[in-house]
Amino acid sequence: MLTSLAFIFLAGLLMAAVCKRLKLPGIIGMLITGIVLGPYVLDLLDPSILSVSSDLRHMALIIILLKAGLSLDLSDLKKVGRPAIMMSCVPASCEILAFFLLAPSLLGVTRIEAAVMGAVLAAVSPAVVVPRMVRFMDEKYGTKKSIPQLILAGASCDDIFVIVLFSTFSGMAQGGHANVMGFVNIPVSIVLGIALGAAAGFVLSVFFETSYAHRHCVRNSVKVIIVLGVSFLLMAVETWLKGIVSVSGLLAVVSMACVIRIRCVPQVTARLSEKFGKLWLAAEVILFVLVGAAVDIRYTLEAGIAAVAMIFAALIFRGIGVSLCLVKTSLSFKERLFCIIAYLPKATVQAAIGSVPLAMGLPCGKIVLSVAVLAILITAPLGAIGIDSAYKKLLTHDENG
Repeated sequence: MLTSLAFIFLAGLLMAAVCKRLKLPGIIGMLITGIVLGPYVLDLLDPSILSVSSDLRHMALIIILLKAGLSLDLSDLKKVGRPAIMMSCVPASCEILAFFLLAPSLLGVTRIEAAVMGAVLAAVSPAVVVPRMVRFMDEKYGTKKSIPQLILAGASCDDIFVIVLFSTFSGMAQGGHANVMGFVNIPVSIVLGIALGAAAGFVLSVFFETSYAHRHCVRNSVKVIIVLGVSFLLMAVETWLKGIVSVSGLLAVVSMACVIRIRCVPQVTARLSEKFGKLWLAAEVILFVLVGAAVDIRYTLEAGIAAVAMIFAALIFRGIGVSLCLVKTSLSFKERLFCIIAYLPKATVQAAIGSVPLAMGLPCGKIVLSVAVLAILITAPLGAIGIDSAYKKLLTHDENG
């Protein structure tokens, strides 16, 4: 395992540096590293690392979501309002609709199999989008109109919506029926996740402030460990309650961090945010290298031109969905274009559930996995490059922020 971790960190950082010298986002180098080191090319990663790959990816996502929550100004988010709610479901719905309408003729699948494929492909990647929005908030790009906050909030809820739909559609594809409770669970999951996280954040803030008042100063490094531990518990609660009630662990983590930001002294939250930013340097390498390792490159060769055409057609539908969400807002054409670009990348959700239809024995399993792999390889670099190269041209820099 230690040798595998050495390969992940050293090769991942090296390839990220090479890509940056070529004016490409570092995550492309990390994804390539994972693909090359993974079981489908050189097979240099220890099976024990791959067996806990999903948990390690979740840990990395938790770190960047905590950083996001500690950087998120809720007063800014309130200004966004309706578009933030719409961004969590409308673009994904439009993309699923594209697969439902076009995939049967382009890829030779049934309508319900097309819906399953759309649900796998429709999620935006928080791993690509969230760290960039956090950086833009720190650098004050687009913050006057709360654009990074809007995208961050929408991307955090988008995955929940899509995964619930995937569970419903895959059940129908196996011969079951649409479960109405599956759709009801979407808002329930969001509300309970926010409430659970807010309660945890309140308790932690009281603990930190009480300790300080009694002159038992808790070091910021210890606070980071405590916050991480509680975050892991919040994610575990989602698993414990599965089948009983739906709770979003990721939203609970963001909600907890937001409450800590509101209740604690600004200097404390600033230091915590800084420390989580430093942790992200290592977590980012682990996340994207392991996402790359989950990609079976063999399936991309089988997908063909039709799959590429389907992916780009679905992205056009997604862009239309984002545009609908921003109707009657004060955003300019350039700012709306940036929001469309920011909603392009796919990676983590596709790597996590792309192989599930195949494991379930669905006839469409192989083609779903092929298209999911191809979507990661096309949209993750496309979205990352698009966001990194466009934000200074399309967003206004709030110098007074």
